[in-house]
Amino acid sequence: MKRYTITVNGNAYDVTVDEADGSAAPVAAAPAPKKAAPAKKAAAPAGAQGNATVNAPMNGTIVDVKVKVGDKVTNGTVIAVLEAMKMENDIVSDKDGVVASVNVNKGDAVETGAVVATLNA
Repeated sequence: MKRYTITVNGNAYDVTVDEADGSAAPVAAAPAPKKAAPAKKAAAPAGAQGNATVNAPMNGTIVDVKVKVGDKVTNGTVIAVLEAMKMENDIVSDKDGVVASVNVNKGDAVETGAVVATLNA
């Protein structure tokens, strides 16, 4: 008898396989327990928010964060990279300033208008 873990459409199944002559009927496997979702970063405290926001232009997934709190940015500086419809889109600052908070992490799903970062402009 051999034991395997097989993942189908995101569901993990623990499967045991008997070595037999092929006359046994197949048996459905029970799903394995799901893994816990990764912890999300807490939003920046209200006092850490800047006076200008940089927002997501569309729904998508953050694939890279290019700045950190305290970085100086100018108009056009790439703040993060958003993947939407298999294309990567730069989210850029539209002002000069200093990054006050970064409100997303790599891998986060965001909706249109979500605050990606705040600046002290």
